[in-house]
Amino acid sequence: MFDKKIPRRFFLKSGLMAGAGTLLGSMIWGGEAQGRESSGTDPEHAGRQAGDGEPPHEGMDHGGMTTVGTVDHERNGFHPGEFLTRWETGTISTLPGGQTLREYEIAAVDREIEIAPGVFFPAWTYNGTVPGPTLRCTEGERIRVHFINSGSHPHTIHFHGIHSAAMDGVPGSGPGMLHPGESFTYEFDAAPFGCHFYHCHSTPLKRHIHKGLYGAFIIDPDPERHPDYRDAARSRLLGTPENEHWQEMVMVMNGFDTDFDGDNEVYAANTVAFAYQHEPIPVESERPVRVYLVNATEFDPINSFHLHANFFDFYDHGTTFYPSRETIDTVMFCQAQRGILEFSFDGFEPGNYMFHAHQSEFAELGWMSIFDVRPAADFQNGKGESEV
Repeated sequence: MFDKKIPRRFFLKSGLMAGAGTLLGSMIWGGEAQGRESSGTDPEHAGRQAGDGEPPHEGMDHGGMTTVGTVDHERNGFHPGEFLTRWETGTISTLPGGQTLREYEIAAVDREIEIAPGVFFPAWTYNGTVPGPTLRCTEGERIRVHFINSGSHPHTIHFHGIHSAAMDGVPGSGPGMLHPGESFTYEFDAAPFGCHFYHCHSTPLKRHIHKGLYGAFIIDPDPERHPDYRDAARSRLLGTPENEHWQEMVMVMNGFDTDFDGDNEVYAANTVAFAYQHEPIPVESERPVRVYLVNATEFDPINSFHLHANFFDFYDHGTTFYPSRETIDTVMFCQAQRGILEFSFDGFEPGNYMFHAHQSEFAELGWMSIFDVRPAADFQNGKGESEV
């Protein structure tokens, strides 16, 4: 049994961290020394690796903080690299009054996912993935989300945005919690434009969110509604030439409590620890970058994003065309907070540019990533295609 009084790092360093009874011996931290840690042949050395007050360079063999091995993305049903730009745009039709109708189908499904090599987590998912699909629409459209609870517990979908109480997806309002086998259609107009969040609002709330029932919900601005900011709106509107000039991606910061003691043992952006460190994200230096960033981390009140060797403009909640903070390299998010980051590597020398949570513990436990910045020529000759 896991003893709560024993620091969780002991289990990480010993390779004994367990999730729902699963032995997680393959989650190893460090470089060459990691093999000794996992094998248990050098426990004294293993105790120095995670950096809890020990001399960080003793023996000069601490290596890089990462995992060893690979995650079976095919088994997971999604790849972190592909997830970055996978927009779920639904089915489009036109209502009698001329308003665009956009419909989505979402099912709550119990599914085990691999969050680090050999580390399996018994998740509750939307459509089988954690995070759930990134829903994307345009401001002013009528949204219909056909939801069926195919899981083993009561669930809902609560959308951050503007809508009626009956569509809020909370207990005691509208359909309330939907029991296994039940379904409901949430319907509302998409507003306001921005980078939003959706999640289960069943109780106990933190457990339902932490188990994986959350995702990003992006409402692109309608340029016709914002004549003073038409160009900026078109740059965010999916499918326009102005939008295609941007390198857009979504990142949902999350954490996983693998032994259910109310404390996370694994952190990531888009679920898989160190995914974008093992396979850096290709970025074309001449094109600007836009990150839709959402904090879905439970049990820790704050998460953050820090970019190395560069700065970005930040649009809190993405609900404005002008940055709420300019020229910063770190932003902190409380739970459920989100925003848009815009930056460019134009004029930078090619190379790997790190980004990560600036809570050191989160970075060491998985939330560590790299942008692989390359010139346009590399993308034109095929070298820039994603290897993630």
